[in-house]
Amino acid sequence: MTRSIDPATPFAIGDARIAAGERRSVELPIATLYNSAPVALPVVVHRGLKPGPTAFVSAALHGDEIIGVEIIRRLLKLPVLDELAGTLLAVPVVNVMAFLHQSRYLPDRRDLNRSFPGSESGSLAARLAHVFLREVVERSDYGIDLHTGAIHRPNLPQIRADLRNPVNLRLAKAFGAPLLLNSKPAPGTLRETTTKRNIPVILYESSEALRFDETAIRIGVQGVLNVLRETGMLPPDASAWNATEPVLAQKSRWVRAPSSGILRAQVALGDHVEAGQTLGIVGDPFGGNDWPVIAEDEGLVIGKLSLPLVHEGDAVFHIAQVAEPREAAIAFSQLEAATRDIESDEPPIV
Repeated sequence: MTRSIDPATPFAIGDARIAAGERRSVELPIATLYNSAPVALPVVVHRGLKPGPTAFVSAALHGDEIIGVEIIRRLLKLPVLDELAGTLLAVPVVNVMAFLHQSRYLPDRRDLNRSFPGSESGSLAARLAHVFLREVVERSDYGIDLHTGAIHRPNLPQIRADLRNPVNLRLAKAFGAPLLLNSKPAPGTLRETTTKRNIPVILYESSEALRFDETAIRIGVQGVLNVLRETGMLPPDASAWNATEPVLAQKSRWVRAPSSGILRAQVALGDHVEAGQTLGIVGDPFGGNDWPVIAEDEGLVIGKLSLPLVHEGDAVFHIAQVAEPREAAIAFSQLEAATRDIESDEPPIV
């Protein structure tokens, strides 16, 4: 059940109190570094004039996953937010220290997304997780967490969530990504904590770390708007871009390199592949032996290694098992074309 805050009641976060119709950037203190520099979590609080739910949208939980930063930047510039009902908590950079170092991890090599629920007196990662959870996530009725694949491992735009939760499923479908992956959260992750606390959260995965991809960004911006409309925080828009029905995948697995060498990929993200199909060829750099990388199952390519240099056993192609992989591949191609027609004041990133 969503909580609706009376517009006459200021929204409290940290030491700040935000009135209805106000937008304010708030710095939530985290810790002090050994050079006495403060570490803070920046949050943009945008309150509508009308009562409604509270939602968070966050990015850069891993500091090198920067596509979500651009999605939130574009979102906050949209005039349609003037019509917001409720409160939007936008956190473009959760993991500030890792973001500054262009790294997935904090300076002490801890993974923030394995540090939840955190603690008030623990490591820097634990303190950051604790404050983000207490001040942002637990004040929200639902959330959208924006991620990318790792370095050299781009992902097909997709939503990951525990789809057994009917609210998660509703939000995931509304988002409009081409693929929904029913995914059990790993221990210590934000999603594991929100699942235990019954806070619906969906995770958008797209492209790869330290790279921008215009299609993935546009799908992300439109997806967040779609969810805000679905939950009544924004009014319906009959002219808005509508995605095709997303494809549901109950499971997926990586195909691994059969030998060390140089990979020559034969399939792209979004391709339909058959069981027994050659996905790529690994050869030694001297023109000797070649080893095919063979698909074990029919499915859809939702992730792949873009770096051609591989060791035996490296994960190279991520295949999702879906009911109609051929139709799913066609739907993704249509979605890519549709994103080019989305009206935007932003010049496309190339």
